[in-house]
Amino acid sequence: MNTDQTLNLNDLVEKYTDDLYSWAYYKVTDGELAKDLVQETFLAAAQNINTFKGKSSPKTWLFAILNNKITDHYRKKVNQTVSIDHQLFSNLFDEEGSWKKEKRPKDWQEEEKNLLDDTEFQQILEYCLDELPEHWNSAVKLKYLLSKKGDEICQELGISRSNYWQIIHRAKLKLRDCIENNWFKDE
Repeated sequence: MNTDQTLNLNDLVEKYTDDLYSWAYYKVTDGELAKDLVQETFLAAAQNINTFKGKSSPKTWLFAILNNKITDHYRKKVNQTVSIDHQLFSNLFDEEGSWKKEKRPKDWQEEEKNLLDDTEFQQILEYCLDELPEHWNSAVKLKYLLSKKGDEICQELGISRSNYWQIIHRAKLKLRDCIENNWFKDE
């Protein structure tokens, strides 16, 4: 892009709203929140449109702003207080810390198709993610949906590495339990 050209915000909105919304929805799985994040993206772009130097495409620039908005959203959520359901963990493990026989994870390798391609499974996964405490949900989405590295997530969320790994571990246990109780309930 020629740096002498000026960006027209109306053109950007018309051209990129659908792409930005699709990406935001994929990352936050909430339509209203995705719309808000896209709107915040365009507000930030409007405030900084005169500083755009054309070193990247306008689309790349807008997606960078949106990704920062998504990260900020999760960063805010992780600082909320969470109550831990100790009963969940005590129901999974015995006194020595080993899995209780009846609570051992089931083998998911038997699935003939990819679970992530199954719409019903996606709905169960989304439900189970929403059931996580907010900052667990944020950490999981930053790690697995935004593909952020652990150190980067710790820095962005203002948590220690040990706290981060504890959150991820507990979140995975709770997700597994929720998925097994909602997806594999008929087996």
